[in-house]
Parts: sequence; C-alpha cells; structure tokens
Amino acid sequence: MHATDPENNGYKGFEQGPIRPPSEAGSLLLRISRNCPWNRCTFCPVYKRQNFSLRSMEDVLEDINRVHGYVLELRKYAGKSGKVYPVDIERLRALDGVGDRAARNAALQWAASGMRSIFLQDANSLVIKPERLITILQHLQRCFPWVERITSYGRSHTIARISAHNLQLMAESGLSRIHIGMESGSDKVLARIKKGVDKKTHIAAGQKVKQAGMELSEYIMPGLGGKDLSEEHALESADALNQINPDFIRLRTLAIPKHVELYAEYSRGEFQKLGDAETARELLIFLQALNGITSTLKSDHILNLFENLEGQYPKDKGNMVGIVQEFLHLDPRERMLYQVGRRMGLFRGLDDMRSATKRQHVENACRRAGITPENVDAAVDELMKRFI
Repeated sequence: MHATDPENNGYKGFEQGPIRPPSEAGSLLLRISRNCPWNRCTFCPVYKRQNFSLRSMEDVLEDINRVHGYVLELRKYAGKSGKVYPVDIERLRALDGVGDRAARNAALQWAASGMRSIFLQDANSLVIKPERLITILQHLQRCFPWVERITSYGRSHTIARISAHNLQLMAESGLSRIHIGMESGSDKVLARIKKGVDKKTHIAAGQKVKQAGMELSEYIMPGLGGKDLSEEHALESADALNQINPDFIRLRTLAIPKHVELYAEYSRGEFQKLGDAETARELLIFLQALNGITSTLKSDHILNLFENLEGQYPKDKGNMVGIVQEFLHLDPRERMLYQVGRRMGLFRGLDDMRSATKRQHVENACRRAGITPENVDAAVDELMKRFI
C-alpha cells in the first residue's frame, strides 16, 4: 500500500511511542506495542497509569507501508546516488497534508538522519509472538533493504523464555541489537525496586542475545542501591556483566522525580539517596570490578556526572578509572562547580572547567542561586528533574 491509501480494518494511523534510547535518536521509531507489560519498577516515571496493549501485526505492517510510501516520494527527488538531501526533504514537507501526517513526519525526520536505523517501540517489543515479530522484521527488510540496524528494548524475563532458535531467526530477519535495562545485578536491589527479574535471569538473557548473534546494550543505574546497598550494587552488577560480556554498557544515574513510587520511600527516609561524590565512589568500585570483558562503556546521558566517561575494556579501563578518581580528589568547591556546570550542560568532563568563560558562567549561577558545597547535592537534584 502507498502512504495515501485510505484507512481500513480499524487502522487509526501511524503511531509512535514516548521514548527511545539516546543512541536511537536518528532511528525510525516503529511502535509494536503500547507502554510496558510489567510497569511496576519503583524508579521509572514512564508509562505509569497507562495500560499495556499489543498492536495488531496488520497495523504495524501498514505503518511500515505508509512510511515506505513517503520514502519512495523522497527518493524520487534524490540524485542517482539515492542520497536524500535537505532540499529534497523540504520539497516533501511543502506538499499538501494528504494522507497520514504522522507517517510523513516520521519519514521526514528519519530522512534527515540518513535512514540508517530503526527502533521498535515500546518497552518490550519481544513480548509479541516470535513469528509475528519475524514477519514484521522481514517486511522492514523488504521495504528498507539499506538499513544498517534494527533494534528494540527487551526485558530479561521475556528474552529468557524465548527459544534460542527463535532468537536466531529474529537475528537472521534483521534484529541486530537489543537494549536491556538490567539496572542492577544485585538480587536485593532488584527485589527492592520491583524489577521483576533476578541476577540469574539477567545473565541468562544477556548470554542468549549474544549467542544469537545480536549486539547487546545493558543499562546500569548508578545510585540505585542507595547508601545501604551501594557497594553490593556496584560489585554484583559488575559480576553479572563480566559473565555476559555485552557489546555496550550504558550508564543512567538514578534520579527520583516526585511522581515515582521510589520518591515516597525517599521522602519517608526509607531510601537514602547518594550524593554525587558517593555515586562517584560507587562508580569507581564498579569500573574497577569489570574484568575479562571486551564491552564498550558509554555515559551518554545528561543525568550522568561524566559524559566523557567512555571507552572499551580492557584497554581504556585505566583512563576511565582515572576520570572518576580525579573528580574525587578535587576540593569541595571545585567539585561543586563541576557538578553544577555538568547539569547546566556546560561541562562534559573535567577538562571543560579550564574554560574561563564557562567557569565564570557556573560561578555566577552558583552565586545567584546560593549554591554551596554543603547544599550542592540538593541543588543538583532539582536541576536533574528537568531531564527526566
């Protein structure tokens, strides 16, 4: 079908979900299911008070067809190389709003990013029947054969129950990367945050993804153990990852907005949140305990204290450990300036503090807001809420 064909069989138009990993910013977002089938994690602000549902395979295929129709229109304007340029995008943008505006906008945004990757939404696309997902993946391959990567979120609990054969078929049909929110490898932490999975299942699921030939991104949340389980959280998470050897380890530092269940525990004093220096000490334990792996660690989120904390194990381990140690060796006022400058978006790493202009901007902001080394963690908490 083309993008302008009429709706049928109850189809309500192209859909996209609310979130995707930062690494999928340039991907076509294709919604397979709505919301999260678990939706009980105490730290998570997404999908709350939203019912989980599966979209029909027919509706998903129609979404693909509509985007495909607009992509074909874009490619008519492209040169012999098939490359789409900004002027081509503007030509399609100027067309009358005939057909599915959401599908057209998705095609335009995707074209602007080079049309190299596709991300399947929402929180756990692998929960649908394997044969249906394989049909969707094969249709994507037919419509967009040039795509380099098709990725999805997946829960460890779900992946552990999928047969190795079906995972292999998914990989052969184009699913090339899975993002798993491990959050922690500590059974105590996982139980407290109601993750619905244990360390053993996390390890089994991660190993199955790797054995199927797909790339694996595991997400770890520094600070999630609180003060009482900080060291255990760091060591158990590292141990689980050492057994999996994922392609990517991605850091997402804990923040606690008021509308999550964990905030009630925090406000009652039942959960003691780490400050930045305490989180950095936990992170140092974690980085040092990662051994025998070839994973690439990334810190690609504004919630993290060090955006430039990135490298591949084992060759870059010393450098990454050194970054955290350097912060911990700063005097309290210098640490305060870095913390605030980082959450203002001015500093990516400690080297940025050498910029006199940026530094002065941060000092002025601290003076105006009355931020001191004694209250900086509370001030940073408020700044971080903007990014959740």
